[in-house]
Amino acid sequence: MQTVQSSGSVETPSVAGNTKSVLKWATLGLVGIINGYATVLMYSRGEVAFALLTLILTALALYIFGSKKTYAHRYIYPGIAGMILFILFPLAYTVNLAFTNYSAKNQLTLDRAQSVLVNRTFQSGDSYPFQLLKTAGGHIIALQDGEQTLVTREFNLSKDSFGKESSGKDLSLMVVDANSIQGDKEPIKSIIKARPVLSKIDLIKPSGEAVRMSGLRKFAGVEPLFTLQGDGKTLLNNETGETFMPNMDVGFYQAVDANGDFVGQTVSPGFIVGIGGANFERVWKDDGIKEPFISIFIWTVVFSVLTIIFTLVIGLVLASVVQWEELKGRAIYRVLLILPYAVPAFISILIFKGLFNQSFGEINLVLSQLFGISPNWFSDPFLAKTMVLIVNTWLGFPYMMILCMGLLKAIPDDLYEASAIDGAGPFKNFFHITVPLMIKPMTPLLIASFAFNFNNFVMIQLLTNGGPNMIGTSEPAGYTDLLVSYTYRIAFEGSGGQDFGLASAIATLIFLLVGGMALLNLRFTKLSQD
Repeated sequence: MQTVQSSGSVETPSVAGNTKSVLKWATLGLVGIINGYATVLMYSRGEVAFALLTLILTALALYIFGSKKTYAHRYIYPGIAGMILFILFPLAYTVNLAFTNYSAKNQLTLDRAQSVLVNRTFQSGDSYPFQLLKTAGGHIIALQDGEQTLVTREFNLSKDSFGKESSGKDLSLMVVDANSIQGDKEPIKSIIKARPVLSKIDLIKPSGEAVRMSGLRKFAGVEPLFTLQGDGKTLLNNETGETFMPNMDVGFYQAVDANGDFVGQTVSPGFIVGIGGANFERVWKDDGIKEPFISIFIWTVVFSVLTIIFTLVIGLVLASVVQWEELKGRAIYRVLLILPYAVPAFISILIFKGLFNQSFGEINLVLSQLFGISPNWFSDPFLAKTMVLIVNTWLGFPYMMILCMGLLKAIPDDLYEASAIDGAGPFKNFFHITVPLMIKPMTPLLIASFAFNFNNFVMIQLLTNGGPNMIGTSEPAGYTDLLVSYTYRIAFEGSGGQDFGLASAIATLIFLLVGGMALLNLRFTKLSQD
């Protein structure tokens, strides 16, 4: 009996372990199959980057959860996957776009742009007015060719037949007496509704000529505008006889002469091609980009530095005041001074935008009553920058005050007592004890604050939208724009089309700058710990 019990106690864990192993491998296999199918599907649709991302994440998951050596890493896999998905992949994708001509005019692949051009048509013959007539058995089309009236057989244009019975069909036209036509003329709104079907119907005249809908009241002879040649790349313009080739330098189809040189205008839509470092060169060579870029870069640095100085000074002074033991109601003052930090930033920014309104804002009303002035906060570059600094200082000083309050608590009281014995006053204590002991642990935090303000997009976008705008620039730029908002405007408000490639190049430069500051921050943090 004991032997049987012993045998059972050994076999039960083994069976459970086998079941668990089967379930694990079945789950991993199912995940691999589903994600593998998704990878192939994305690759077939031209989404190579996303297919590669899915493949990497799936392979990493199967390796970590399938191998006994790496099974312990399953706890950190979500963090690794999140870092790859939300940090490394967008970064690599952005850097890759910086070396392409990707823009509103160049968004397609070469094959897709080629397909769009091949599907274009042009009117190759005369146009003929037509009427759509409703009959007892459906509809007929009546075409007027000079003095002749041509009609089709009856066909169905009901909703259930859209794209089925009539779409892509050829309908022959017959010569009839105009007075013998039976049916009610359909209004223009019915023709508009039926246009998806009518535009796919080819009407064959008695002469054999095919005509197709070219307007809401006309049919005309149409032919493909471009014909793809045998090499799979060259397009022949059937209307002009010109030969078009893909210009891989600019990402457009363009006519070529007898010598094979590109001539004339490019044909849209364009396609994406690699252009090397041309986007980075534009930043330094195009005066319409270089001058605002340098000006905005200087302003971004000045804005970040001044914000840190103002918030640090105000925060340190207020932290010293609210921790003064002789001050009554210190707790209330602390709460009131922290409130600007507790209120969502976008609410405070929009409130200040109303307060600084040049015509109806309370700030200008007070200044007008007291001093007789009404500053143009949003149209004058210097005043706009001043306003931005004022608002950002208001939003940032509570954070600095909280930091300073914590650091002040860490300074031993013995130092101040010893200083008092030597006859030092409050100001001497502040500059010889408080500041030196706070500056070292504060340095990494100040660098982090600098990096945050360097990319303070929300502040600029909500308050000034980068304005007032600069004049004579190649891309939209404003006097209060930071590099990050300038990049956004190039990407989504570009005057020559949304230039995502140039925006990605500037975003890459910003990443290098902010990344350098992050490394500097780590260096100072290490020094502080040592």
